[in-house]
Amino acid sequence: MTDAELVREIAQPLSGGSDDYDALLALVGNARFVLIGEATHGTYEFYSERATITKRLITEKGFSILAIEADWPDSARVHRYVRDDTMANADKALSGFRRFPTWMWRNTVLVEFVEWLRGFNKTIEPKRAPVGFYGMDLYSLHASIEAVLKYLEKVDPEAARRARLRYSCFDHLSRKPQEYGYATTVGAIESCENAVVEQLVELQQKATEFLSRDGEVAAEEFFFAEQN
Repeated sequence: MTDAELVREIAQPLSGGSDDYDALLALVGNARFVLIGEATHGTYEFYSERATITKRLITEKGFSILAIEADWPDSARVHRYVRDDTMANADKALSGFRRFPTWMWRNTVLVEFVEWLRGFNKTIEPKRAPVGFYGMDLYSLHASIEAVLKYLEKVDPEAARRARLRYSCFDHLSRKPQEYGYATTVGAIESCENAVVEQLVELQQKATEFLSRDGEVAAEEFFFAEQN
């Protein structure tokens, strides 16, 4: 069998109807994780179909966590918006995506999808967990530092001062994380790992204190700071 014949045999035609991805959802079954990619970044058709599939996974399969190939602090703005933040609109929520390629997430398909997700979360039954929107990329060195400092300034200014001192290890480098990685690899500078780990440990040690303040809101904000 040739490659073309194999593709012809297993391909599922798309008509634009509501049953386009029935076969795919049947394959998903009771899986807890579903990975959706695209052949090229920025292609409208891939993004649009991915959004359609994701909506069905949420509504029909009960998925409540959406993890995307983007940085944590940028995605956190969208997460807050879809969880009923007072931010103006989806376009504003997506404005945190400034690192190239910005169009990878700041595009018309995502604007529509984020508005849909916000609306969906408003209509779910109380017993169902609202859907969260999270980033899992690792390029947000300085944005993550700023997010941690902003959090600590609110809950413990003295801890923020200590954190700022630890993070000053990065101050003599540009805002490009790859330059830090290269410099430490070739031995041009000392690694900042110990300072960062020390900061994380202190944050975790204060978890009980920070989490006792504002219930669910405090828990989520602490979780965001810890992930950063």
